[in-house]
Amino acid sequence: MIQSYDLYMPTHLIFGKGRISELKDAVAGAGKKALITYGGGSVKRIGLYDTVREILHQEGCTVFELSGIAPNPKIESVREGVRIVKENGIDFIVAIGGGSVLDCSKAIACGAGDDGD
Repeated sequence: MIQSYDLYMPTHLIFGKGRISELKDAVAGAGKKALITYGGGSVKRIGLYDTVREILHQEGCTVFELSGIAPNPKIESVREGVRIVKENGIDFIVAIGGGSVLDCSKAIACGAGDDGD
């Protein structure tokens, strides 16, 4: 059975050295509950994770996280992210990392608005 629907899923991608300072403006007005998604520990080792958390806290956000997103992400990561979003009323996702984290985060955003699997 084919269902009709509209999908509006804006993505704001900020990439490049020194661009983290733009996160504050990017999340302004997006809500107060954020999900940070990332892969391995490199974002923590380089300090990016702490910087992102601090910016979100300064903006008054409650922060949740989904770590361990693997290259070629598994459906289990998507399902866990969807669960976190639905159970906590997440307003927006901040994906820290490369293409796999971005792809998984987009799939989470799509799944969060769906009652199916």
